[in-house]
Amino acid sequence: MKWLSGAVLAVLMAGSVQAQTIVATGDLGLVVERASGSLLLVDQSDRSAIGRIEGLGDLSHASLVYSPDQRFAYVFGRDGGLTKVDIAEKRVAKRIVQSGNAIGGAISDDGTLVAVSNYEPGGVRIFDADTLEPVADIPTGSKTIGLVDAPGRRFVFTLWDAGETWIANLSSGAPEITKITGMGSNPYDALITGDGRLYITGLFGEDGLTALDLWDPAPAPIRVLPEYGRGQQELPVYKMPHLEGWARAGKAFVLPAVGHHQVLWIDADSLAETGRTQTHGQPVFAMSRPDGRHVWVNFAHPLNDTIQVIDTLTRKVIHEFKPGPAVLHMEFTSRGHEVWVSVRDAGKVMIYDTRTFEKRGEIEADSPSGIFFTSRAHRTGL
Repeated sequence: MKWLSGAVLAVLMAGSVQAQTIVATGDLGLVVERASGSLLLVDQSDRSAIGRIEGLGDLSHASLVYSPDQRFAYVFGRDGGLTKVDIAEKRVAKRIVQSGNAIGGAISDDGTLVAVSNYEPGGVRIFDADTLEPVADIPTGSKTIGLVDAPGRRFVFTLWDAGETWIANLSSGAPEITKITGMGSNPYDALITGDGRLYITGLFGEDGLTALDLWDPAPAPIRVLPEYGRGQQELPVYKMPHLEGWARAGKAFVLPAVGHHQVLWIDADSLAETGRTQTHGQPVFAMSRPDGRHVWVNFAHPLNDTIQVIDTLTRKVIHEFKPGPAVLHMEFTSRGHEVWVSVRDAGKVMIYDTRTFEKRGEIEADSPSGIFFTSRAHRTGL
């Protein structure tokens, strides 16, 4: 069997030369099967599963990133596991347990370093992407969240307990650390914009958000929506929104409101609020179709069987449907013609046309959660 991935060509042969199948890894993706500690390898064009990779430990809150050639995935498990997966050979290439409790990771812009953000014992650990050998250990004395890659072989992350953001620059080898204080109370997650300029944290301990301009030689906290939510009756927070699921739609950010049935609209230049849209429930992901025309929103328990689609011009809900119980994640194809939806309690990944909303197919999966297409390999922050 022959697998083709841009400049990478892996030829798998047993005995004499046999009939060969060529599959481009740019058309593939991985679905996290959280209950069984496995990954389902899927083909976008065929809308089908083409393999399963097992033995990845606790994937109850797992995420992953891809190598620049799209052949390898680095999977961050809740049990502290860091697993390098070869999707061409459909196998675990290497696995280590680097901490007691991990919460995500990132890969450097040159693809040589993989960083992992830890709850226990806290801090960030950095590994060689090829061998998974340790490169650097950055203790923080705090749970770390919101770890992202930034241009220039940098990693940016935030401290839950201390309310600080640290920038680790590894362009010269050993990490050089810049610490920014005063980010706010209990930041719970963060994102970086696709151009690598703005790093935005959400705050759980107080209202609002905090941004950093990473183009500034001495970035300082910029408070965003400091009063949102004040004076309103807050609802119980059933699930924290994922900031990497925030939408950049044209000239606006679309953000899930913590503890409210709303998404918030923010001007991408001034960072001022420009509107709110009432939603079916507490949003978890507000994800922009790649062209920015629509935003797709899913919700926290107990209203997590529903997806709403919002028009970015009118900022009104134009479509609502119920794929099934426990919609956990959505992933657009690279040009946005389809969206893949994990429906955990139905044991399925469902595929929809993003313009007609027609269902195009479904794939059986074991408690599916995160869906990650290999096109993420070429995007900052993903």
